Amino acid sequence: MGQSQQPQPIQASELQQWLQSERSSPQLVDVREEAELAIAAFPGAVLHRPLSQSNAWLGTLQADLNPDQPVVVVCHAGVRSYHFGLWLLDQPWGLEVWNLEGGIDAWSLQVDPSVPRY
Repeated sequence: MGQSQQPQPIQASELQQWLQSERSSPQLVDVREEAELAIAAFPGAVLHRPLSQSNAWLGTLQADLNPDQPVVVVCHAGVRSYHFGLWLLDQPWGLEVWNLEGGIDAWSLQVDPSVPRY
């Protein structure tokens, strides 16, 4: 039995460069809760799918994601998004999955200090 795939780690500064580059941008999926987004929203276009409400959106998630575009999953510290990334890779959708190391907290520390920390 082969080792299961893991989301590829990406640092906040690397993600910022990717989003600003000519390269095709990734799809950002933020799995934090509504209250967390109210405190510190990720700057830019994000598909918000709070994990606590997964029963409401899991059935339509595949249709919401473009299989030709890499997916970067985001949460507060990178743990929930990592586990969600593992789940995504277990699906037969053939997605390229990245995990924002350190989550929105790392984004605030490394890239954009105007994003509040919590």
